[in-house]
Amino acid sequence: MITNGNDPIRVNPDGDKNMLTLVVFSGDLDKILASFIIATGAAASGMKVNMFFTFWGLKLIHQEGKKVRGVNWMQRVFGWMVKPGPNNRPISRLNMGGMGAMMLKAIMKKSRIPGLKEMLQTAHSLGIKMTACSTSMGVMGIPKDNLIPEVTNIAGVASFLADAKDSAVTLFI
Repeated sequence: MITNGNDPIRVNPDGDKNMLTLVVFSGDLDKILASFIIATGAAASGMKVNMFFTFWGLKLIHQEGKKVRGVNWMQRVFGWMVKPGPNNRPISRLNMGGMGAMMLKAIMKKSRIPGLKEMLQTAHSLGIKMTACSTSMGVMGIPKDNLIPEVTNIAGVASFLADAKDSAVTLFI
């Protein structure tokens, strides 16, 4: 295992040299952007890519405007506190009540770097497999019909582990 600071990178020399698996755990804009830049770059170079969205990463693939209908008050509070969709992602450092994310988006637009919505569409068009973690969906009270259409799979840890086992590289972001 290799580490790059906080995020572990697993390299499997026996895995499919043409396969990458990403765990998208964070809901922070900068980390999600990094996930999609890596994923689309790998897919564009011919790699098979699997993205497994879990916990806060699920908020990206949760449709904006769709409320959490959790079975208890705690799930509804999570839904109220953490807004869904690509437009509502804070940055991991110096968010400053949303100003940091706004500044990052402005810099990206000025530099002609695609935004998160465009990256999602590109990932889908490149055939990237996007999986929502069924366990995290249950914990957070997110029903299947609240997910964006680009999500191609809902599965648990066994599915992720099968993908990771067969991948040359697995990243946790």
